[in-house]
Amino acid sequence: MSFEIPDDRRYRESHEWAHAEDDVVRIGISDFAQDELGDVVFVELPDVGESIAAEEAFGVVESIKAVSDVYAPVSGEVLEVNETLFDRPELVNEDPYGEGWMLAVEPDDEDELDALLDADEYREQVE
Repeated sequence: MSFEIPDDRRYRESHEWAHAEDDVVRIGISDFAQDELGDVVFVELPDVGESIAAEEAFGVVESIKAVSDVYAPVSGEVLEVNETLFDRPELVNEDPYGEGWMLAVEPDDEDELDALLDADEYREQVE
């Protein structure tokens, strides 16, 4: 099975992605992760202004199959939360790299992105 894995993002082995856009890092879960979870029915995310820490859980995704923690690829302050997911959690399944994004953070250390897998490394892990 082949999954969408955009080359412009970095990935955690636990299937979260990070996409740097100027001084902001947008975060979500990968196409592989949403496929493994099945139909997402609920998303719990931190509030704007909270701090998240790399490698620590920042939220929860609940599907018809499982409840899974979502882990931060980078540390930083939450600048924006995709509140659309509270009413339409299925966007995580439908468009995991677009409308299904979860957080935008101001990273504490952009070098943390370099520690993540690039698209080719992530592709090797999931395919």
